[in-house]
Amino acid sequence: MATPDFIREIRATAGHQLLYLPGVSAVVFDDEGRVLLGRRADTGDWSIIGGIPDPGEQPADAVVREVEEETAVRCAPERVVLVQAMNRPVTYPNGDTCQFMDICFRCRATGGEPRVNDDESLEVGWFGLDELPPLQEFATFRIKQAAQEEGPTWFEGMPRR
Repeated sequence: MATPDFIREIRATAGHQLLYLPGVSAVVFDDEGRVLLGRRADTGDWSIIGGIPDPGEQPADAVVREVEEETAVRCAPERVVLVQAMNRPVTYPNGDTCQFMDICFRCRATGGEPRVNDDESLEVGWFGLDELPPLQEFATFRIKQAAQEEGPTWFEGMPRR
């Protein structure tokens, strides 16, 4: 399901106005160090997997659910990679406008074979870090941060020590 039911209910009264929403994204690695990517049905771009948590759903649970719903791969979150308010709103073809606060997780694949598992993706697959398809900066930055097996969570605007 591309748009959660609770968003549809809000849109029934809010129309196309800007909604500020939580989002989760996952950089999922397999045992070979490859990253799981999906080619988005809405843009045709390759990207990491992500989505919107349901009301009351914990972010880590949401990211696990989104990865399995979209790719049939099961995963376990290992750490929070970054927390970032996206710089600009996204306007969808139907006129809806949203701006997201993304919580990105580094995850480890625990089972399942990647496949297109819903209508949000055209293709899914594993890619070595040296053979990634063209990606938006959103995805490349998160992959770069997640490739560090350990490290602090990245926060935009925070002083670096």
